[in-house]
Amino acid sequence: MQPPIPRGGGAGRQFVQQPQQPSPLAIRTKKYQLDKETYTRMALTQVWKKDWWQAAIPLVVLAVPAIFSFSWWWIAAAVLVTVLYVLLRSAQVTGITQLEQGKVLFERLSYEFDPRYIALRANDKDQPRGMTWDMIETVKRTKDAYVLYLKQPDAAEQVSGWRLWLAKLMWVPVFIHLPLRIFPAPKDLTMFENLLRRKNLLPATAPSAADAPKAA
Repeated sequence: MQPPIPRGGGAGRQFVQQPQQPSPLAIRTKKYQLDKETYTRMALTQVWKKDWWQAAIPLVVLAVPAIFSFSWWWIAAAVLVTVLYVLLRSAQVTGITQLEQGKVLFERLSYEFDPRYIALRANDKDQPRGMTWDMIETVKRTKDAYVLYLKQPDAAEQVSGWRLWLAKLMWVPVFIHLPLRIFPAPKDLTMFENLLRRKNLLPATAPSAADAPKAA
């Protein structure tokens, strides 16, 4: 039986719950809780690494008139609007940590990875929450963790026109953060890495789990 699949979009994805026994073939992790400071730091880094050009638009647009008719007012306005945009965009990202819909991101959970699904468990007695692999857009490997970034949800059925464009432009990254230390043994890391490769989420040339620090 397939685990519950989340519905909806963004950090507020709603997880359908149903009884589900752990798969004996699944890769399971120790419990882990992503703290809000770590999420905020990683999300802001991802946003500004990708969308830095958005902050440059008001700076350039408002600074151009100063080229033809120099005035410190143009320069001041360009800097002020740019700073305000950076603050508002950053506040949008950090606001996820305060929303009820984003609560699931910061719960203490164990993870279960199967070729069919990803399940999130508070404990073995509670009903699991989960998602299918096609909801994962990319996977990044750092020196001490895997980061699974979720795809941006399709909001076309909810909004249209400029609102749809704005929703895509202002998307806040949602991800699953998996420190290497939460995998019980090196063999679990190897199995997980092989699973990612089969899903085409990890390059075949990526460093193997055997080269990573030993899991605690």
